[in-house]
Amino acid sequence: MNKHDATSGPSDVQQITLRGPAELADALPYLMGFHPNDSVVMVALHGGRGRFGGRLRLGIPKDPDEWGPVADQLAQSLIEGSERRDARPDAIVVFLCQDPVEGESASQAMERLRPLAQRLRRACGVLDVPVLEALCISDGRYWSYCCPDPRCCPAEGTPLALPGTTVMAAAAAYAGVQVRGSLRDMEARLMPWESAATQEQERALDSAGAVLVSRILDVDGRREVAGETLRVARDLMERLGSAPSAAPAEADSADDGLITTGEAAAVILGLQDRETRDRAAEWMEGREAETALRLWRALARRCVGPYVEHAAAPLTLAGWVSWSSGDEAAARVALGLALRADPDYTFAQLLHQACNQGLDPETLRRCLRGERHLRDGQEGDSAPEPRAVARTERRSGPRPARAPAGKRRSAAASRRAPGASSRPGPTAGRGRARDTRPLGQRGARNRD
Repeated sequence: MNKHDATSGPSDVQQITLRGPAELADALPYLMGFHPNDSVVMVALHGGRGRFGGRLRLGIPKDPDEWGPVADQLAQSLIEGSERRDARPDAIVVFLCQDPVEGESASQAMERLRPLAQRLRRACGVLDVPVLEALCISDGRYWSYCCPDPRCCPAEGTPLALPGTTVMAAAAAYAGVQVRGSLRDMEARLMPWESAATQEQERALDSAGAVLVSRILDVDGRREVAGETLRVARDLMERLGSAPSAAPAEADSADDGLITTGEAAAVILGLQDRETRDRAAEWMEGREAETALRLWRALARRCVGPYVEHAAAPLTLAGWVSWSSGDEAAARVALGLALRADPDYTFAQLLHQACNQGLDPETLRRCLRGERHLRDGQEGDSAPEPRAVARTERRSGPRPARAPAGKRRSAAASRRAPGASSRPGPTAGRGRARDTRPLGQRGARNRD
């Protein structure tokens, strides 16, 4: 195994050298910012010393028949994205992270995933970029799919080092880099409620939708709904910001208790309008960003039952605020969930692509600041849409009727690579504005 230099923390001067599969496996949570369970992770390497570059993560498709198309898509996305950002990778490292299913040993899980590792290696090889190492991490152990030597890579796997005892852990602690639990833990903060309050929230969404349908179809009514949505969202942000601080484990529950079901329903449905959502995206810096992020997370948790697709809007806003605030790990998780809720949601596609390619969010921040400044002093709540989004999202306002949600999902699945729940890399650019049913019908929403 070759040595690899990996930059740890924000400085390009501070570097550490990872030697062999063991240290690569131990470094993965620090590279991602969390433990990526049930995931394929691909990391680009540059130069003779193997400097870490771009990286992609995708949930492992459950159907092995999907592994081939997904492998081709991931390889192309990582390589082309790296070329646009920096340079073509000289090699790639692959991680397959999945614990055993019931009745399966970790070694059996590793063997079950071996064909996926082979397909990924083949897909990268076809594009003339070799896979330098492919590791499986399962149940606290790791295996190399590339090393045939049982002396360093035994058939029963090798235990991972104890947390906090590795070279990478020391460097991360010095640089202030934190690992925030598992991917599953991070996603849980954004998932719909599963409690006794779920039915009450669903009824509130039904009631709010019934009232908004007639108003949203009228131009003046649509403008009024947009203004009301933003005012309620503002009030909720002020309420969250002025509330006493709660312990980290109780913070989300405390935020949930500060928002009524009716308020949540009004803002969730109002954010399905693209221009209203773009106005809300301006709350991206300073204290506004902190309280907006809490609100978007809370609203994503309220998208229950048949309204699960409506979560794409607050999840995308949560991803945008996280990325704008420098938290790329949280941004990728939120945007991945937004695309899981609606794979054709254009704004999430664009942000996910930009975040994966390591682009600077300041370009979009400048655009949103400019729109906000232009609007200052104007009367009313309507405003031009941010130009960075307008280039790919031309249509606005009420949309013609679409097929029911179940049929739309079937059609969308046939158009995209199977299993790609969070579309990575340049394929996201294929998103386009879609028609939608009138706001307020179950499952109906604006996909931009």
